Amino acid sequence: MSLRDRKRARTRQALVDAATELFERNGYDETTIADIAAAAEIGTRTFFGYFASKEELLFPESDVRVQAALDAIASRGPDEGPAEVLLRALRKVGDDSDEMVSRVAALRLRFVRTVPAVRGRALQIQFEAQREIGRQLAAAFPDEIDEVSAVALTGAFIGAVSGALQVLLDDPERLRDPAGVREAVNRATDVALTPWLRASRGPE
Repeated sequence: MSLRDRKRARTRQALVDAATELFERNGYDETTIADIAAAAEIGTRTFFGYFASKEELLFPESDVRVQAALDAIASRGPDEGPAEVLLRALRKVGDDSDEMVSRVAALRLRFVRTVPAVRGRALQIQFEAQREIGRQLAAAFPDEIDEVSAVALTGAFIGAVSGALQVLLDDPERLRDPAGVREAVNRATDVALTPWLRASRGPE
């Protein structure tokens, strides 16, 4: 990573950290983009070089997670089926970052329930991810799954992750044990995808 890229990454993280602090202290609607930019020590105009809107700050790694799934599909092994590929992608994301089990993740889930703009953005991200990942799964496994089933599988996968996190992150104490939360999420996705795993393995 170049020096310029490192500086951009630091500024981007500073914005996420500042927003998290302000959202927790003052609330979502009461926090402005100007407040977040000032706390991160940048100008308001500069903010838009990093995030398109205030709600985007609550989804800082959504593109990374989708790309992890696409990379896992592209690097699939000969013994992997569609479900195994998705589970491997989830574990890779968990190994690379704690964002999914972080303070911002807990805030994101809280605001999805209470803030229409955040809920709308969450649904948009989810729908776009399901369609793109499903399309790539169907292309990668044409003899095993069609696009409709691939999108259904992806929906079951994303639903298992988000559903597990809604329960797990309701308890603030769990944020002190991100490894435990990741393990619980992995168990939940294993349960949700068990029928798909059996289907991909074929008859015993």
